[in-house]
Amino acid sequence: MENKMIASSSPHIRSTDTTTSVMLDVLIALIPALIASMYYFGFKAMLVVALSVGSAVGTEAAIQKLTKKRVTINDLSAVVTGLLLAFNLPVSVPWWIPVIGSAVAIAIGKQVFGGLGNNFINPALAGRAFLVASWPVEMTFWTTPGALTDTIAAATPLAMLKTSSPALSPLSDVFLGRIPGCLGETSAILLLLGGAYLIYKKVISWRIPGTYIATVAIIALITNGFDFTGMAYHVFGGGLMIGAIFMATDYSSSPVTPKGKIIFGIGAGVLTMLIRLYSSSAEGVSYSILFMNVATPLIEKYTAPRVFGTGGVKK
Repeated sequence: MENKMIASSSPHIRSTDTTTSVMLDVLIALIPALIASMYYFGFKAMLVVALSVGSAVGTEAAIQKLTKKRVTINDLSAVVTGLLLAFNLPVSVPWWIPVIGSAVAIAIGKQVFGGLGNNFINPALAGRAFLVASWPVEMTFWTTPGALTDTIAAATPLAMLKTSSPALSPLSDVFLGRIPGCLGETSAILLLLGGAYLIYKKVISWRIPGTYIATVAIIALITNGFDFTGMAYHVFGGGLMIGAIFMATDYSSSPVTPKGKIIFGIGAGVLTMLIRLYSSSAEGVSYSILFMNVATPLIEKYTAPRVFGTGGVKK
């Protein structure tokens, strides 16, 4: 017989994707927002990004050298972590903030659990949470885009919305990114463009970002008396886009099952709005994603598909 059935060991489903190619796609998707942040905040934004990425790559290489493991900085995962951490920082932070934040993100959020693929929380958000807890003043000092100095502080659109300030930024500025906030809050349109690229390349699924953003939009619409303007500020005026598209979709810390992804997105959306509406914070994206990261094993336990042949016999 010419056509023989050849038995081979698993895995039987193969892909040409590699860790490096996936991380490169994520970096490509972040480039438009990166360019916008540099356009709005100038040279200081470039410095924050460079320090954050450099610290992440250096920390990973140093830890792997010290533990006598193979140095894997060429897979670009540390670069992505450093860039995402930079996107969670105000442009006005002292130089040592991104350096320490990235070091903590890699060392505590990633390498302590065994490296890439073993971390149960998003490393960049772990680094950000550490920085907010340690230096809350530096981490909440927002600069007006285009300001000539870092001493021009301003409230973010969500902070003004929370205090019912009449001086809200125009929605056009929110869409384009001409608003005070973290580097990653620059342009909702460009972040959505990056997300569309990742979905097209099948790097991420639509389920987590889609359900996350939709949940925030629905709750914001209801709690704002069906005011679409207020809803738009909640969706586009903070860290929701960078969080939902680029951080909630982290492979290691989010569910792999389709139902699990939807539950994860809905849960993150509900938690985000609870924090925004009923706490002293105007944001909530980071802690919501971290909380859902911790809940991921439980979500996967109850959404895992039934193994063929284990359903039993119905009587």
